[in-house]
Amino acid sequence: MDRRSFIGLVGAGAVLPSGFPGLSKAFQQTPRNPLRRAVTVSGEGLTLTARPARVDAGPGLVDAWTLNGSVPSPTIRLLQGQTARIDLVNQLPERTILHWHGLAVPQEADGHPRLAIDPGETYGYEFPVLDRPGTYWYHPHTHGVTAAQTYKGIGGLLIVEGDEEDGYELPSGEYEIPLILQDKRLGGDLSLAYGVGMPHDRMHGYLGDTAFANGVADPTVDVRRSRYRLRILNGSNARIFDLGLSNGDPLTLIGSDGGLLEAPIRAERIMLGPAERADILVDFSARQSGERVMLRSLAFEAPGMMMGMRGGRGGRGMMMGMGGPGQGSELDLLEFVVQDSPAEPGPPPPTRFSTVPDHGRITAATPRRTYTFNSSMMMGSGPTHTINGKTFELERVDERVPVRRTEVWTFVNESELPHPVHVHAGQFRVLSRTGGRARVMAWETGLKDTVLTMPGERVDVAVRFVHEGLFLLHCHNLEHEDMNMMLNFEVVA
Repeated sequence: MDRRSFIGLVGAGAVLPSGFPGLSKAFQQTPRNPLRRAVTVSGEGLTLTARPARVDAGPGLVDAWTLNGSVPSPTIRLLQGQTARIDLVNQLPERTILHWHGLAVPQEADGHPRLAIDPGETYGYEFPVLDRPGTYWYHPHTHGVTAAQTYKGIGGLLIVEGDEEDGYELPSGEYEIPLILQDKRLGGDLSLAYGVGMPHDRMHGYLGDTAFANGVADPTVDVRRSRYRLRILNGSNARIFDLGLSNGDPLTLIGSDGGLLEAPIRAERIMLGPAERADILVDFSARQSGERVMLRSLAFEAPGMMMGMRGGRGGRGMMMGMGGPGQGSELDLLEFVVQDSPAEPGPPPPTRFSTVPDHGRITAATPRRTYTFNSSMMMGSGPTHTINGKTFELERVDERVPVRRTEVWTFVNESELPHPVHVHAGQFRVLSRTGGRARVMAWETGLKDTVLTMPGERVDVAVRFVHEGLFLLHCHNLEHEDMNMMLNFEVVA
């Protein structure tokens, strides 16, 4: 049965077997689609043209919104210390702007939605690359339509390179695989049309029925019997991925949002909310030729999902006809096929990397601020998403923060939904978590720009900003962001 026939059958009311663990499982009998690697470009003298285009999603061509005609958008490689010069040309039918997610850039280059440009206009970015070597990314940040523009295809990885990684002999070249993992609703007509008319989409976020990697549905990639470096971004609008391997092998975590950790960490699973990144090593040298290993989002208990929408273990409670598997359902993300090749394990990762910056000493006198995130379904008016009881206003300044002063910010989730909290203008350190999971997770021990805050959790982070100007704090569930779960803070002298 092909994809179109299956989707038509489901749309006609077909009943799936009890315990069916995710729609993507239904397509295992059909050929998977070869993973695509993004075009790699330099960030010096680069022009990115935003325009609609037809692109290959694997099963066929789809209408997408692109940068330079490709999905994913080009992978930009920058050198620490260089000056990036990038022009954005808007050939879309609506306003747009790009945000360099995770980088500490001046306000003119940060992509605040007030800077969005009209169709036919060009916006020039110029900024010094101050951040550590690591895996960052870029995406639209246009007020009210960030979710739609990102979902339709605009967004790419931004890799900063520098001396800090030299000498570690980490996998590179063909043994380094940058990955943008997403979920999308790939309808029977192979459409990526986006629409959030239903209240549950606006309340919980837009969940898809099909796993994508680098813009390809149900992807597969050939690997040699060697060690690989996977630079992984959760580029989804709302879905949380709990990453693990089908064969039970642990993942070796070496970096997070803001570069390398202080030491590698072995983990059986790594949970990433939207916009979070993980830099991991996977060793296929002991695998047999022809063996297939699946990178999965493992099943987990998803808080805050309404009855009949929970995706618990085994995928029971999938949102059939409501976007696909519920939050927490198991999903196959990317298949690795081990090739017939000599075993080449290569050098093991070092036992320690460089020291992660700590943003300064935290004491009882360190200034503190609290931001409370809440979501509610209002009778007659639908979902409301707020920070400190307020919804976003484009020109209102909510906080003023002194430049180069270390502060502790507390993110409090009083809702029944997860909120991946993102701070613009640089990286922070996660200090503690109380309530919920009640600890700092292994993948949160390095520098971060986004932290997943589950219902009932309080997360303390240390922040320090080096650029003056107007920046944003918001939830990176893109439907929550578009519905004004966002505030302005101004960094002042």
